[in-house]
Amino acid sequence: MGRRWFCVGMGKKKLKIMTKAEKALQTRIRALGCIVCHGEGVDSPCDLHHLLRGSRRIGEDSVIGLCLMHHRSGLNTKEVVSRHPWRREFEDRYGTEDELLQKTRILCGVLPE
Repeated sequence: MGRRWFCVGMGKKKLKIMTKAEKALQTRIRALGCIVCHGEGVDSPCDLHHLLRGSRRIGEDSVIGLCLMHHRSGLNTKEVVSRHPWRREFEDRYGTEDELLQKTRILCGVLPE
């Protein structure tokens, strides 16, 4: 089944409902944990970070798992850099969001190695 769209309010905003495949992928990403910690040999629970293009979410299948420290702690130290608000420093240290998305998809079995 394809995507379903529902109008919200006066039709100015559309709410997209996730497909079963998108839900399944997000479940696998949550099970994988933080992609940065995983690369450092550490297992940690994660939040889902949605990748953006032009300040809009790309889609429910363009997400990476980031732990609290790497996602939204606001830290920028020699030990850890948080994605929010330190995007440039985060990507300099850990790789671009697109690179981390690619690693996530490979580890989740969506893309071949």
